[in-house]
Amino acid sequence: MRIWVLALLAACAHGKSGGASPTTTTLVMLPTESDSHPSVASAATDALAHAKIAGVGETVTSKVSIEVVQLSIECVDATAACYGAAAKSLSAGKLLFAQVDDDERGQPRVTVTLFDAAAGEPRASKRAFDSEAAAVAGVQALVSEVTR
Repeated sequence: MRIWVLALLAACAHGKSGGASPTTTTLVMLPTESDSHPSVASAATDALAHAKIAGVGETVTSKVSIEVVQLSIECVDATAACYGAAAKSLSAGKLLFAQVDDDERGQPRVTVTLFDAAAGEPRASKRAFDSEAAAVAGVQALVSEVTR
């Protein structure tokens, strides 16, 4: 009986080590919010949801924006340290998010950020647009620029 149990354990252990899959990274995509430019925020969220990023094994969509996550962890700066804390709180290897605000003329400005927790560096692209329509049309290009 003992030999049978030992053989079974050895077979199980061998199966796990021989078929181990490579470590995969979890990407957390955070939705975009903007009271002043809701159509731009919606377009950004849609573009982020369709982004494909190399090395990502699983993509999870957060229910809350990066601003809400940062408020909850009390680290609201646009720094690698705060993004790292946000990634840790979400159990994410990478974060993908966009932020929409107004430039000095009151026109929409979009920033798309991809943060890799392992590298500790955000990759961002920012652009101000002349109108909401231009921002809606241009947000996909910003996402593509950051995620390639």
